[in-house]
Amino acid sequence: MVFRALKYRNFRVFFFGQGVSLIGTWMQYVAMSWLAYKMTNSAFMLGVIGFASQIPTFIFSPFTGVLADRHNRHKILLFTQALAMIQAFVLAFLTLTGNIAVWHIIVMGIFLGCVNSLDIPARHSFILQMIEEKENLGNAIALNSMMFNFARLIGPSIAGVLIAVAGEGACFLINAVSYMAVIGSLLAMDKGAKIRKDRKGQYDILKDLKEGFNYAYRFQPIRAILLLLGIVSLMGMSYAVLMPVFARDILGGGPHTLGFLMAAVGFGALAGTAYLASMEKMGTIGNLLPVSAGIFGLGITAFSFSHNIWVSIPLLFVSGFGIMVQMALSNTILQTIVDDDKRGRVMSFYTMAFMGMAPMGSLLAGGLATKLGAGNTLIISGLCCVIAAIIFSCKVPFLKKIVQPIYVKIGIASEIE
Repeated sequence: MVFRALKYRNFRVFFFGQGVSLIGTWMQYVAMSWLAYKMTNSAFMLGVIGFASQIPTFIFSPFTGVLADRHNRHKILLFTQALAMIQAFVLAFLTLTGNIAVWHIIVMGIFLGCVNSLDIPARHSFILQMIEEKENLGNAIALNSMMFNFARLIGPSIAGVLIAVAGEGACFLINAVSYMAVIGSLLAMDKGAKIRKDRKGQYDILKDLKEGFNYAYRFQPIRAILLLLGIVSLMGMSYAVLMPVFARDILGGGPHTLGFLMAAVGFGALAGTAYLASMEKMGTIGNLLPVSAGIFGLGITAFSFSHNIWVSIPLLFVSGFGIMVQMALSNTILQTIVDDDKRGRVMSFYTMAFMGMAPMGSLLAGGLATKLGAGNTLIISGLCCVIAAIIFSCKVPFLKKIVQPIYVKIGIASEIE
């Protein structure tokens, strides 16, 4: 059953609260990109803003992963969501009063990046605490990703219309208010249902960080999955930073065109998560992982040649499908094979690989787009993703042999197909 993980009350409450909040988050993302490009007319500045908003995730996630392993993840999420709400209110105030400047967008992006560096590892680790049976973890992660991408589908479409009618400030304000939904869902949870308490006693954050790094590096399946994800994020995820350039300069559209392009990615990702949620055994290492990465790389490469929105939309749909299948499947495999006392740290490395490498990719893409053009930049990016997927596929038989005993031991599979 596709929605079987919703039978757990805490996950169900969080699922709907987070869904409302994420619609606002995607509205803010599109509004920030469009506002920045409107103010600067610079593809490189888009890269700088993307870099500034995501580099804190790369720098701080390893340390915040230790905190996620040591402290109550429920309380951490309440704290981070409240800070993100404040950031959105500040952006709304500055924009609606006409005082917004590019440096405000950069500073607010850095602030939100710092918040996300703590929020993301804690949130990913917290999913298992809301699921009482480990065999349903894959379904829960797929549903969580489905909710994320449903918001990606709805949010940019609303933002494109709202920017044209009321301006970017309205998107920021709606996002701020939407955080109340996820904060309310966290407060409404049953605190007695596997909400882990703080671990008592003093600890050495650097020692714990080193322990987590050695564990992830020496366990070859974790290392290989994180490496593939990091390469795809570095070289491929920069396509999102260049979307305003494609929307306005290549496709000749406006904010509504940007909204349609982003929504196409979201729709494809939504289809990918629906596909994963329908699978009975999605937590195994198989050819689906490199194939999905290859699909994403080929999709953005083909998109780079398009000058027609009706060609671009289906290509971005395919790209969204590929990247979301790879991301969600990587998440599921890591969460099911990792030791629970190291889950927060491994998920912080996952965050570094997926979110943390993106800022460097954004900066690289912005610079390359200035010199080579946005289209040529995406060709290079997509081909790098395809090459990485081919190399990973050669290692799949070896990785299966390592992971198979773990799945047999925890009772969620008798064999890896």
